[in-house]
Amino acid sequence: MQGVLHQEYSVPLATGEVLRLGRHAVVMGILNVTPDSFSDGGDFAGLEAAVAHAHEMAAEGADIIDVGGESTRPGHDEVSVQDELDRVIPVMEALSASSLAPLISIDTYKALVADQAVQSGAAIINDVYGLQREPEIADVAALHNVPIIAMHWDKDRDPARPLIDEMLRYFDRTIEIAGKAGIGKDRLILDPGFGFGKNLQENYKLMQVFGRLHDLGLPILIGTSRKSMIGKLLGNEPKERLAGTLATTTLAYAGGAHIFRVHDVKANRDALRVAAASLYGPAHTEA
Repeated sequence: MQGVLHQEYSVPLATGEVLRLGRHAVVMGILNVTPDSFSDGGDFAGLEAAVAHAHEMAAEGADIIDVGGESTRPGHDEVSVQDELDRVIPVMEALSASSLAPLISIDTYKALVADQAVQSGAAIINDVYGLQREPEIADVAALHNVPIIAMHWDKDRDPARPLIDEMLRYFDRTIEIAGKAGIGKDRLILDPGFGFGKNLQENYKLMQVFGRLHDLGLPILIGTSRKSMIGKLLGNEPKERLAGTLATTTLAYAGGAHIFRVHDVKANRDALRVAAASLYGPAHTEA
């Protein structure tokens, strides 16, 4: 099996520690504390259920727990800053107090939410608008010396131009915003944004070409878990999409991706261990 060798990165954290990315795949467990997320809306909206699920994902091998307080599913209703804070900050504080082993990230595009979440224990900011909805979020990341994940979600892109070319242009702007705020490229992680502003054909084309993002010299996060690109192809519901998710996870790993944002931590970690062994040999099955 021939795969793309993983580029190695060391992403500095505010604590002075380093998040190492390369052939060792990093699994990010999704913790939606929302009533309306497409797959698990309402399942973990209560504080006790959210904390219990975070610990369950940690036990299954999650390296990062990504806490989100606003659904970004198609047709979602945006929530106010205060409502989002009310959802995520108690969870952040509880997870920090419990000395949870995985890093905590905050899934938000709002600068104020990001600021409060970092002060409550978040070590990473995950912005679905790639710093381009509220550019001030880059200032928050710079202030607290935390890395930021920037996703591609360009609602105004030219559909007549190749998607990957438009994505590279978009991320050039993201990198520019980050640089002006004082964020070095060593603290940036890119997410091509599967399912966000992309149709079925575009999502699968993106699976074939996302490796061109390696030219930007930044680590890559992949988030395909339970998404409609799987459901529309297979004709099934979100919680029936594990097999399809595992296919995209292993293919993306072979394409050089570093972080995998998933609902089903153990199954994806197992798949990544097998993928790593297939590419690099069994000595690296702790991927």
